[in-house]
Amino acid sequence: MYGPIARFAVSLLTFAGCALAQSGAYSNIVEYPSPGSIGFYSNITTGPDGALWFTENYANSIGRMTTAGVAVEYPVPTRSAGLFGITAGSDGALWFAEQIGKIGRITTDGAITEYPLPNLGGSPNWITAGPDGALWYADFTGNRIGRITTSGVFSVYPVPNGGNPAGITAGPDGALWFTQQNANQIGRITTEGVITAEYSVAEASQPYGITAGPDGALWFAEYDSHQIGRITTDGVITQYPLSGGPFYVTAGPDGAIWFTERLVRKLGRITTSGVVTEYPAKGVPYGITAGPDGALWSVGDVGEVNRIPACGLGFSTSFADGTLTLNFDLGIDTPATLNILLLNSAGVPFGKPFTYQIPAVAPPAPYTMNWTPFPDEGMVTVKPVLTAGPGQAICSEWKTVNTAQ
Repeated sequence: MYGPIARFAVSLLTFAGCALAQSGAYSNIVEYPSPGSIGFYSNITTGPDGALWFTENYANSIGRMTTAGVAVEYPVPTRSAGLFGITAGSDGALWFAEQIGKIGRITTDGAITEYPLPNLGGSPNWITAGPDGALWYADFTGNRIGRITTSGVFSVYPVPNGGNPAGITAGPDGALWFTQQNANQIGRITTEGVITAEYSVAEASQPYGITAGPDGALWFAEYDSHQIGRITTDGVITQYPLSGGPFYVTAGPDGAIWFTERLVRKLGRITTSGVVTEYPAKGVPYGITAGPDGALWSVGDVGEVNRIPACGLGFSTSFADGTLTLNFDLGIDTPATLNILLLNSAGVPFGKPFTYQIPAVAPPAPYTMNWTPFPDEGMVTVKPVLTAGPGQAICSEWKTVNTAQ
């Protein structure tokens, strides 16, 4: 259990925040300058060219950024288009929703085509690639689920209860699944346009973003009830409480679900077994997607584009009968070093930090360590860290436990 003292241990305190905090989490988020000066980027996706593409709502442009942070933007012809959802299509282009009542298409070299919705008063929010090669969108004010082929042919399907569909995604069962924000329901529609089910979630939950998970279920954000929900394809719902306001969700390359929390300015991660980690964000995060480089990418309210490593420990700790127990639901998409540092009540490191080389762990796996006999040190902060090398922390979590005997 006792490994050599890692050289990074002395510098660890410089990034982790207050050593005496009861609990906390850190992720090495990198922020890249935005291509424009006007903020509020609403959604982001990975393009077929290996770059990140995002909607710039206030700037009325589509942005493109390489994984090295080089950005360019393309103005949308329609003024004040209300740009929101964006996705990669089966035709090698990007497709995006315009809340003004249009669906847009942009090639990877920046050529834009716009298609007006066939129904008046429509306002598409979210858009996704369907299993049938077409694009499917949630028409919020029009209370419809829409379909558009890559040649621009529309079909629209009214939602029976008029619950304001907001998010939509392709499910593992060959159908499309969507959230109904004001009806507090999750719906399912076949590629033939038949709505086969509408499942109720918590009252006043306002479900928004939705994504297919690696476990064969759908995961969604409940904005007002501050929960992440999971629904199986036969309609069984499980809910997990959060700090507040989850908005967008995506499946991560580490086998977990990642989400943004607008109200508390956090980026969150939940394993398929329900273990939640929340990291402080920069600004108010909105859209989030799995990038082509094995990381998560998000955009936010002041025009920032952030890269977040796909890294989480799912850490908890307890002490009883002279034994310090550490529980993990550990996941990361690249090999790393796990280090565990102990700090006394004065915030001073003591003992020999445990150091262990781990391979990529995806999906996350449970792991328990027992440290026994553990001395009576009173209040101890236990700080596990995944690193890429000495002084190169990727992510960390820490909790304080009473070891008095």
